[in-house]
Amino acid sequence: MVDILTLITPRFLSIKNRMFSNSDTGRGGMLVTLALIGIGFWCGIFAVTYRLLDYLQSIEQLGDILAYKLLSMVLLTFFSLLIFSSILTSLSKMYLSRDLYLVNSMPVSSYKIFAARWIESTMDSSWMVIVYAIPVFVAYGVIYNAGPFFYCIIALTILFFSIIASGISSILVVLAVIVIPASRIRSIFIFFGLTLFVVLFLAFRLLKPERMVDPEVFVTTMVYLKAMKTPASPLLPSTWAFDCIKAALSGSFPGSLFHLSLLMTCSGTIIFLCLIIADALYFKGLSKSDTAQMRFIRQDYSDWTFMKKFSGPVRAFTIKEIKTFFRDQAQWTQIFLIGALVIIYIYNFSVLPLEKSPIKTVYLENILAFLNMGLAAFVLTAVTARFAYPAVSTERNAFWLVNASPIHKKKFLWIKFFIYFIPLLVLTEVLIVVTNLLLHVTTFMMVLSSVTILFVVPAVIAMGIGLGAAYPDFKAENPVQTVTSFGGFLFMVLCACYIGAVIALEAGPVYSIFMAGIRNRDLTLYEWLWAGGSFFMVFLLSTAATILPMRYGEKKLTEMLI
Repeated sequence: MVDILTLITPRFLSIKNRMFSNSDTGRGGMLVTLALIGIGFWCGIFAVTYRLLDYLQSIEQLGDILAYKLLSMVLLTFFSLLIFSSILTSLSKMYLSRDLYLVNSMPVSSYKIFAARWIESTMDSSWMVIVYAIPVFVAYGVIYNAGPFFYCIIALTILFFSIIASGISSILVVLAVIVIPASRIRSIFIFFGLTLFVVLFLAFRLLKPERMVDPEVFVTTMVYLKAMKTPASPLLPSTWAFDCIKAALSGSFPGSLFHLSLLMTCSGTIIFLCLIIADALYFKGLSKSDTAQMRFIRQDYSDWTFMKKFSGPVRAFTIKEIKTFFRDQAQWTQIFLIGALVIIYIYNFSVLPLEKSPIKTVYLENILAFLNMGLAAFVLTAVTARFAYPAVSTERNAFWLVNASPIHKKKFLWIKFFIYFIPLLVLTEVLIVVTNLLLHVTTFMMVLSSVTILFVVPAVIAMGIGLGAAYPDFKAENPVQTVTSFGGFLFMVLCACYIGAVIALEAGPVYSIFMAGIRNRDLTLYEWLWAGGSFFMVFLLSTAATILPMRYGEKKLTEMLI
């Protein structure tokens, strides 16, 4: 353990230096801002979970069943997220980090290096999921009046839960790298990612969450209740965690400790297997990780007709951006995962049981269509955070070439903007139009949502590019991780505020126009002025959200390079 702790020490020292360094006077304010944002999200998750559980408690006999079913779904979702996050982090930490040459030149056994890297990857891949899972469990404890024993059980359950997920992921990565070099695993990420996504989706569908709101499909109430009580697979760690937490909530200490012991022994066994497999295979896989990447797409972009219309520097940078994107298989292969998400997103709208709602279908369909604008905008924000925000940071140490080139930083950033603008606009408009067709919305709602998204897309992308340029990290192991920095959090918060403002500005006028159409009456002068003023404010807000972040990013990037 001494060697392993020595290998981990630089990581903690770097965190300490970043937090308490006096060289960056603005870091204290950044940490306070991040803390306030995190507390805000934490409180929001707790409030929503508490209100939901409090409502379920008001349902006699069925309330506890629904609450426990929700807990089972939450744990399965968290376990799936931990597995997926751990696979990506383990691959980066164990095989693709730039300091591995130095570490492996030390007189330390390879399995100890693996153990140190595994501990780091476990912390990196688990901390965010754990932080946002805690308020959910705290809400359960408050609703069920749980004592200190419950919270101790939660802490240990989360610990062993994370170890199991990280251990399974690490074993999969080590075995996969022996077959395919680490640098080429990204080339087949499409197949692995799609397979994992399908497995997770099937696991979620096997829970049949729609049964929670549709007891009419069962012959009797007893059959419905029995189906709701049906447990998940006893072989899944999420099932052990669920049984452990459920027993703790009900005050069954022996039952809770029994299921906790299953998690503990499983995590210990997985750690033991990880060390044995790493001792035999880790260094062999590491020695193959420098193999050149395979290229599936070969194209001479300079032959494209529209490229010839640009000036020399602009054309050169545009071609460079496109080539860089398609050469990095970790980037473009995720387009297929996004495509799968789009299909699931649209499918969920197609199976909504609107006819069983007590609200008239015509009202409900248009209400969902209006709220769908916000949902689609948040999907756009997530995709932008993954692709557009790290766009400047992906230049890494070669950014000096951009700085030395005969092109202004403004043009450089706007080239980045337009590279992502067209595909993300198409993606978001497809989400809006197809879901509106499935909901059978009115013509007014179709036009409104399509035009609104037309203004939202450039604003969100501009905030991603601008803030990514203002807070770049050219030394990051993986530029995608920059979205977890202060700039990334700021981007998320500003996008949420902007989308919320757009929805709030349009909500009142849209309701008035929609109800006037339903009741076959003309709008009053006040309603026309209100609608015109609100839509004009949305236009001004979107324009400002598009221009100002780009200017801010250009200014900060220029100051950084002086």
